[in-house]
Amino acid sequence: MEVQQFYYDNKIVKNFLYATMFWGIVGMSVGLLLAFMFMFPNLTDGISWLSFGRLRPLHTNAVIFAFVGNAIFAGVYYSTQRLLKARMYSDFLSKFNFWGWQAIIVSAAITLPLGYTSTKEYAELEWPIDIAITLVWVAFGANLIGTMLKRRQRHLYVAIWFYLATFVTVAVLHIFNNLELPVSALKSYSVYAGVQDALVQWWYGHNAVAFFLTTPFLGLMYYYVPKAANRPVYSYRLSIVHFWSLIFIYIWAGPHHLLYSALPDWAQNLGVAFSIMLLAPSWGGMINGLLTLRGAWDKVRTDPVLKFMVVAITGYGMATFEGPMLSLKNVNAIAHFSDWIIAHVHVGALAWNGFLTFGMIYWLVPKMTKNKLFSTSLANFHFWIGTLGIILYTLPMYVAGFTQALMWKDFNPDGTLVYGNFLETVHEIMPMYWMRAIGGTLYITGACVMIYNVVRTIRSGSTIEDELAEAAALTRVSKHRTAGETFHTWLERKPIQLTILATVAILIGGIIQIVPTLLVKSNIPTITSVKPYTPLELEGRDLYIREGCVSCHSQMVRPFRSEVERYGEYAKAGEFVYDHPFLWGSKRTGPDLLRVGGKYSDNWHLNHMYDPQSTSSGSIMPSYSWLVRNKHDRSDIQKKMKAMVTLGVPYTEEEIENADALMDAQAEKIEKNLYTDPDFAKNYEADKANAAENGEEFIEMRDREIVALIAYLQRLGTDIKVKETGEILSDNKN
Repeated sequence: MEVQQFYYDNKIVKNFLYATMFWGIVGMSVGLLLAFMFMFPNLTDGISWLSFGRLRPLHTNAVIFAFVGNAIFAGVYYSTQRLLKARMYSDFLSKFNFWGWQAIIVSAAITLPLGYTSTKEYAELEWPIDIAITLVWVAFGANLIGTMLKRRQRHLYVAIWFYLATFVTVAVLHIFNNLELPVSALKSYSVYAGVQDALVQWWYGHNAVAFFLTTPFLGLMYYYVPKAANRPVYSYRLSIVHFWSLIFIYIWAGPHHLLYSALPDWAQNLGVAFSIMLLAPSWGGMINGLLTLRGAWDKVRTDPVLKFMVVAITGYGMATFEGPMLSLKNVNAIAHFSDWIIAHVHVGALAWNGFLTFGMIYWLVPKMTKNKLFSTSLANFHFWIGTLGIILYTLPMYVAGFTQALMWKDFNPDGTLVYGNFLETVHEIMPMYWMRAIGGTLYITGACVMIYNVVRTIRSGSTIEDELAEAAALTRVSKHRTAGETFHTWLERKPIQLTILATVAILIGGIIQIVPTLLVKSNIPTITSVKPYTPLELEGRDLYIREGCVSCHSQMVRPFRSEVERYGEYAKAGEFVYDHPFLWGSKRTGPDLLRVGGKYSDNWHLNHMYDPQSTSSGSIMPSYSWLVRNKHDRSDIQKKMKAMVTLGVPYTEEEIENADALMDAQAEKIEKNLYTDPDFAKNYEADKANAAENGEEFIEMRDREIVALIAYLQRLGTDIKVKETGEILSDNKN
């Protein structure tokens, strides 16, 4: 039998490990800054690119795609080569994967603070970057599959199955959710509208968690936990059941993010049913991971690597128990839009993803440097301070979520809301926000300790070089099943067939849920009084998107007595048919805005954006003063309206041609309304006189960004009028 010598590519693993640690600190630092903004809302006062609304998507993208993404690539590139006994298929593709991914991260770090965003959660990056992500991801997949085809190991180990499913599913999710129509170099509109956009987004959003934050990490668990414990995987059969049931069921669960929304009931109920079923394979994987440590518990007590991994797997179990529980409608009615969801998300992010990554780093670095870890004591300190950080982060957020839910739904005996002012809830949970910031500080401190420990380990060890290995060449095997060979054993030596079957498994759920919602018109009843946004309102909506207002405000009144009493008539599917993209939101740091139109004067909105505390005492909303100062660039309005026409919005040619005049007329009307406030008139005229005296350009109020935003806010929820009986005063067509 021919034995071949070759080299494992350790340098690409090293690059991804360094990037993981660097971007981890960056992403966590932005998150910590955001946590302190809840107590000090004007911490970055007047700096638009450091505002909460723009930094929040930067934080999520940095943690998910920069920190976790680089960790995935590092873990996959190291384990794949050893599991397949082959160097990666192409050094060029490996380098393209690395540098392309870093370029994408840098572009996100530049564009998101500047306000270039699609505002779709976990998919905020604009269309040129989306294309770049596609190219880099395809390069990664081609490299992965190419390595499988030239492997020297006959059977594909379970970790490889999860890597394959990750590649295929993320590609499908990314492409279909990011179908958008470009308007300019960094502006586009989703091709889906309203309810359809919401379903596709949360089909993506939930499964981004499933297939970017879960399945690749399960693959890493199946490789690194047995390696660190020096024990075989507990059950091969359980791993088979775990893999196929997980990837088939997971893809159906997205609609549980949209319970009690305007999404059709049948889609909501499908999401609930499959979310409950998801508990079985999720816990099957957790049990398989923990029981792999049987006989190694003495080592767990002393080895920080295994400590991190045990807490990571436990965190996975907690999060995947809580997910199905939150999909129960009665539980979701309480938890949704509250800080409970923040706690749930961070159990997975900090414990499952963070701690498994830390454990993997602590195991990999000494291996690759042929050295002992610089300090086991520091690693243990990192473990304990990180664990304490997770507890101090999540527990207060659970308490905050329960508090919000109870206060939002509390009624007096006479049927009025006990806490009619939304800010009463905010004031009540401020101590929990302080504790969260402390927990986050402890967690990032632990990460900094790890970096110091790793740097000292690398400096005192050997230079990380490609590793010499040898293995027998894989002999040609039969294409057909051999005698006594099970179907799955045969499948494990057929990467192409395995990839095809995994693709079929993940496509079934998506097709059954999404296609009827897109094609069957009865799912979205038409309301004839709902009209497209005026040109100025469309521009104002784009400013709302740019500033990330959707991060804190929902636009979805659910059919609960408490919400109807607080916000107005519950949302109807037909109200959102011209919304590209949808803006339902997923968190209520501030009140819902679906029915805010006409509720306050134009002056109130101006003052609220300039100094929120002047209109809402005790508000934790930051100032958006630049909106009041900045001249509004409306030069692309005709391009935007033409794009909307392409997407099915019925603007006429006359409306498009006269867009500038229509905007001017509406803006002048708002400016006139603002003059009704004597303080505004006095200060405005004084500013105008000062500008003339100093020879400076003066921007008329009608030309400023705030006017467009006011136009949009005053439009929200005004298309339908409702009698006390709840009847909509317009013609409905199914």
